[in-house]
Amino acid sequence: MGYRRLFIMRKDLKMSPGKLAAQVAHCTELYWMNFFKALSIPTAIGDRSIKTLISKNIYDNYINNSFVKTICEAKNRSHLLKAKVLAENLHLIEDIDFGLVYDECRTELVPEEENGTTLTGIWFAPLPDDVVHSISKKYHLYV
Repeated sequence: MGYRRLFIMRKDLKMSPGKLAAQVAHCTELYWMNFFKALSIPTAIGDRSIKTLISKNIYDNYINNSFVKTICEAKNRSHLLKAKVLAENLHLIEDIDFGLVYDECRTELVPEEENGTTLTGIWFAPLPDDVVHSISKKYHLYV
């Protein structure tokens, strides 16, 4: 059994390819930022000792393997938020196993939230394939 990362991004926002790529990059960064924050250690990515802080399963099956990532599309905001509910029903923990990504609307997007941001996607930590599939089967691949 392998591990993979899942990202679900909103299709209704009609983000340009560059904006979409930036939002997926934010998803990736948020996972690692939360990971190191939870450990209360400096984020020295080049430090070889970091592998000892990651669970052996994740290291062997994700980091040290093929880095499988799946990007799916949500039709709209509410469709995206259903992934959050699915994650919570699987007892995944927000900001550790998954998290929501908000854009600050400095370029293409128009604010939808009261704080001037727009929900663009949801990220998932490296998880076993079967767990990811239980969520991703409700979504299409992003095209």
